[in-house]
Amino acid sequence: MEFWTKRAIKAAFLPGGVILLLAISLLESGWVPISPAGVNFFYYSVFIAATLLAWRFHTRRLLFCVMVLLLGHHAIQFFAEGRGIADGPGQIAFEAVAVLIPIDFILLTFFPERSSEPRTLLWFLLLLFLESVFVAAAARPGQPPPAFLHFTLISLHHSGLPQPAMLIFAGAIAFLLVRLLQFHKPTESGMLWSLIAVWLGLQAGGASRMGTAYFGVAALALAGSIVENSYSLAYHDELTGLSSRRAFNDALLRLKPPYAIAAVDIDHFKSINDAYGHDTGDQVLRLVASKIARVGGGGEAFRIGGEEFTILFPGRTAKEVADYLELLRLNIENCSFRMRSGDERRKIPRDSDRRTKENPRGARQEGNSRMLSVTISIGLAECLRKSMVEEVIQLADKALYRAKQGGRNRIVTAAAMRRKSPGLRH
Repeated sequence: MEFWTKRAIKAAFLPGGVILLLAISLLESGWVPISPAGVNFFYYSVFIAATLLAWRFHTRRLLFCVMVLLLGHHAIQFFAEGRGIADGPGQIAFEAVAVLIPIDFILLTFFPERSSEPRTLLWFLLLLFLESVFVAAAARPGQPPPAFLHFTLISLHHSGLPQPAMLIFAGAIAFLLVRLLQFHKPTESGMLWSLIAVWLGLQAGGASRMGTAYFGVAALALAGSIVENSYSLAYHDELTGLSSRRAFNDALLRLKPPYAIAAVDIDHFKSINDAYGHDTGDQVLRLVASKIARVGGGGEAFRIGGEEFTILFPGRTAKEVADYLELLRLNIENCSFRMRSGDERRKIPRDSDRRTKENPRGARQEGNSRMLSVTISIGLAECLRKSMVEEVIQLADKALYRAKQGGRNRIVTAAAMRRKSPGLRH
């Protein structure tokens, strides 16, 4: 798995990382004087906005995260009021909340993002109730503090957090980072940066002005991830991660000659779906999309629909990008993935698919598994001077049709078509 792709880096740092970096610059540098009234206004405004956004866009997991932060911070403020967190109930509540928040963030990663089942909400409310009872019982006046909240494993310089909380925070941050690198989702990014902001807020005292500001930043990171997730759903294909048709239409408005457009189609994709089922078809789409996303020559890939993809090459001619497309074609042709026997919906194709009975585009048996390989056909067109982009797209589509008619697994350019050539086989 390639962790540090352009998409992975963007998902990791936007918008939560930028929000937290700006917050640290403002809060720690003292460039902008921040009054207690300003902090409180920011705090409640952000929490209200995050709650409304999470409710409106049905991001239940992030709504639960916002509630955890709000209740945890208010618990610290309630027990520390008039007494501080240096000792007594305020200290116990602070230590308990510092342990529970990262644990809650870990648990919430396993909650369904958009589930409408009432039991999901009931489980979460039960979790909050049990945690509230624990904090209230542990922080009663005169109650000895639970030993597991502040034991010492190694000798360290003074820290705002007890060592149990530090260990749990480290584990939770590492866990969320792994999920972010695995899924590249704005939700995981928002939860990661929000938890880091909470850690900074607790280090600053939790109930203090700086602590309150950092809790507000944590809620802002969650709100930003909701907006980013909505943008991602609108402009990116959820299955493959490529830019969607809407993003493609926007990109067309920015094109200026010269540019090249490549129309890409997976060969025999319907036969693969018919022979092995849509789950295997989805695997094929993800495999091909991952290769197309890394095409060279400055190409930007889009999934237009079904098994159809388009690659835009701004500032390039067809001749300049032909080698990059040929390398892409070869990479996909030489790539295969393993299917379990259970992945096959039907081992014998229908009569209408007998042409692929022996090899529904590259299937072969290896032990108890089958290896599936696919190929692509590519139609290429260019625009060297002022022209309607729709005409260039039509030329690319016609070249793609010619590539399929000529035997598939090849590249055909619109120029070759105009010369009545039988098609370019690269």
